[in-house]
Amino acid sequence: MRRDTGFPRADAEYDFLRSRRRQVLARLAVWLRREPDDVNVMLPFDEVLAALGQRGQRRLGLRVLRLDSIVGSVDRTRDFDRRFRPTSARVRERWERLALARRRGESVPPIDVYRIGDLHFVKDGHHRVSVALAQGLDTIDAYVTEVVTMLNAGDIRFRGDLTVKNDRRLFLERVPLQGEARASISLPDAWRYTELSESVEAWGFRLMQDEGRFLDRPTVAMRWYAEEFTPVLAMLRQADLIGDRTDAEAYLAVGEERYRLMRTHRWDDDVIAAVHRSTAPRRTGRRRKETGSLGDGS
Repeated sequence: MRRDTGFPRADAEYDFLRSRRRQVLARLAVWLRREPDDVNVMLPFDEVLAALGQRGQRRLGLRVLRLDSIVGSVDRTRDFDRRFRPTSARVRERWERLALARRRGESVPPIDVYRIGDLHFVKDGHHRVSVALAQGLDTIDAYVTEVVTMLNAGDIRFRGDLTVKNDRRLFLERVPLQGEARASISLPDAWRYTELSESVEAWGFRLMQDEGRFLDRPTVAMRWYAEEFTPVLAMLRQADLIGDRTDAEAYLAVGEERYRLMRTHRWDDDVIAAVHRSTAPRRTGRRRKETGSLGDGS
């Protein structure tokens, strides 16, 4: 590792060159490992907000933030990568000026960020964050505005995760579940949320036809979960038809197989038995394959 020369200007210039080199090497490593393109891409604040849905915001004032909690930007996603390393020499002059100020011990003003969950997005101060990370700091002073969203941001890691979040938000607008019911619906494939929305709405339409009255979306959602989803999941567990899928994945998959085999929307023991028979060869084959792999010592 290169030691500081004791000349602040030369060391500030080297800080920038080292940060640029690390950005280039990180981009090369992503390409060599054939990782998704968004691994090193900074999260855009507007896209995250659109995916999660905004409910409100409030100023929290001055806080000390961990630098590794800063993952995105309001408007500078092209100038820096996910770890705030410069993506070109375009920002060099201002970057080195700030690096020199820090090395001389001069006062640097706090940055300005938005907070969503535990994630922070820079509104003003991208160069200051980049310099602080390059110089090995762990924290930074920031004025924080907390944004309250409809969905939790906790499991967002990459830009691609926003598609699933966005479709989940749309699902919950169409099927406004609450509490435990809301938390229990999980689908890793974004498009499946659309399919589940349509399935619930179709179930609600049949329910209204049967009862001869209009039901609003919250009522349909609550009754679908209590009268359809929960009892059907109990039947699927008893028949060993869930496997390694989430409950919602199993409900959709078995429901599609049920309709393909029986052309019916009903659930009973005969339907479950028919679906069980139709999937038994595939499940048995999978178990044999897994058993064989274990026998080979892998």
